[in-house]
Amino acid sequence: QVHLMESGGGSAQAGGSLRLSCVASRSSSSFYSMHWFRQTSGTGREEVASILPRDGTTWYVDSLKGRFTISISQDNAQNTLYLQMNNLTPEDASTYYCAARPNQYGIYLWGQGTQVTVSS
Repeated sequence: QVHLMESGGGSAQAGGSLRLSCVASRSSSSFYSMHWFRQTSGTGREEVASILPRDGTTWYVDSLKGRFTISISQDNAQNTLYLQMNNLTPEDASTYYCAARPNQYGIYLWGQGTQVTVSS
């Protein structure tokens, strides 16, 4: 059974930065893809970024390009997914979820989420 555990959420001021982490119970190389989603109360879950561990290919939702960066740890374990969030705005306040897919057409495996608040 795979476990994903997010951390790094909290409060930031507008214009500030936060780095979210997601530790997986196995190496990222065992997944086809890894993702960050966010969900605000009353809205659907929005994918914000993804990465293919096999070659590092990344994807970002257009509205966040240039401010958010997804990456995978380069230590021996390579089991930590990051989301560097810069120049935060109040609209970035949300619960952020880490997800992973073991194969291209498989289901998403989810973490429990970490909350981000941004004050103006």
